[in-house]
Amino acid sequence: MEKGVFIITTCPSEEAGEVLARKLLEKRLAACVNIIPRVRSLYWWKGEIQDDGEVYLFVKTRENLKREVMSFIAREHSYEVPEIIELVVGDMHPPYLQWIVQETSRE
Repeated sequence: MEKGVFIITTCPSEEAGEVLARKLLEKRLAACVNIIPRVRSLYWWKGEIQDDGEVYLFVKTRENLKREVMSFIAREHSYEVPEIIELVVGDMHPPYLQWIVQETSRE
């Protein structure tokens, strides 16, 4: 049986997040992308502490598409080193998983 996964990434703005989300959906790499606004990120970058506003994207996809999704995000992202992380999903409501599989099918 297929498994569902969530891939998370951050974007510099809601607009940038929406552009990336729509591209993932149009390519059928995701069944759904949640855009969570107003995240404040403090982090080290090139020897200095940064303090930036960002948005989180939660990408819902199938396990067998995760590498393709990660590669796509890396290519399309505006950041030099984007955060791209798989969240392991232990279990998923079967009808929801079936919906993810259906919406990420390219046939």
